[in-house]
Amino acid sequence: MTTTTSPLPDGLAGLPLATTSSARGDFVSEAEVRWCPGCGDYAVLAAFQSFLPSLGIPRENMVVVSGIGCSSRFPYYVDTYGMHSIHGRALPIATGIAVARPDLTVWVVTGDGDALSIGGNHLIHALRRNVNCTILLFNNRIYGLTKGQYSPTSEQGKVTKSSPVGSPDYPFNPVSLALGAEATFVARAIDSDRAGLTEILHAAAAHRGAALVEIYQNCPIFNDGAYATLKGAESGDHLIRLVDGEPIIWAQGNRGLTRDPVSGALSPVDVAEAGIDHIVRHDATREDPSLAFALSRLSDLTARIDHTPIGIFRRVDRPTYDDVVREQVTVAGDRQEAARALQQVLVGPDPWTIV
Repeated sequence: MTTTTSPLPDGLAGLPLATTSSARGDFVSEAEVRWCPGCGDYAVLAAFQSFLPSLGIPRENMVVVSGIGCSSRFPYYVDTYGMHSIHGRALPIATGIAVARPDLTVWVVTGDGDALSIGGNHLIHALRRNVNCTILLFNNRIYGLTKGQYSPTSEQGKVTKSSPVGSPDYPFNPVSLALGAEATFVARAIDSDRAGLTEILHAAAAHRGAALVEIYQNCPIFNDGAYATLKGAESGDHLIRLVDGEPIIWAQGNRGLTRDPVSGALSPVDVAEAGIDHIVRHDATREDPSLAFALSRLSDLTARIDHTPIGIFRRVDRPTYDDVVREQVTVAGDRQEAARALQQVLVGPDPWTIV
């Protein structure tokens, strides 16, 4: 496949473009996909493989890095460059790739255990530094690969193999964590919502910098139905779809959010009673992350997960870590050349001839 270069969204700027079209089959590897029947990973993989051709980037200019866990088998199933790396260490490896190879678009696939337990420190610093990579964090709220221990996102009191009388831990909220780390792009999607997931993948790929996409993903073996209220017949009463510039409403437009002008707290209200003009409008591009953070706290992190926003919480611009590092290397190289020239003058041949 021959390639050329062409203007792209900021997140993909400078990457070569394929001159011939591709299809999902071009990104499907020959490896047998091996997850448990009914696992949400299948839906995410299918959406991801179908979405990649739309980027118009040759597969040899893509790399997928994973850590350890069920979701971390991803690189085997996508016919691009990839690495199944070390537990919790996918992001340091992805950072090195992003810095050294600006010609590659870098994807990180991880899970709630891999990213938020042993890999938690790497996650917050990759987000803080704004490394130019897209992080797909599969959150099934359980350790699946090791057969059902509670994870950093399991609800408090959850009975598992490692917590027979209930988990004593208070769970992480990945979106809140990312916003607290000053991530420039933060979103949430659901494995079974293919259209919504694909839309967010497009936006995340177009973003230049660290993009975190939390994906609610069902584990039918060890935590089946963890997101049942967001997928069943009553999901409309609990699922809040964030649309930039639009009022934040749900339940067929009957429920909405108002914000206290003093405390900034968000409150669910009846739209008819409050009036549509008093309903908060979503603004993902605000530099101040307080509204996005307040939205991330609507989910109470219980087994039921009421009032759960999905979509893009925050999307702002900031210089990326890898761009800044490469610029420093260039400047340092120029300075070294100047230093060598000066040194040559100082130690060069004597300009005086003594006779």
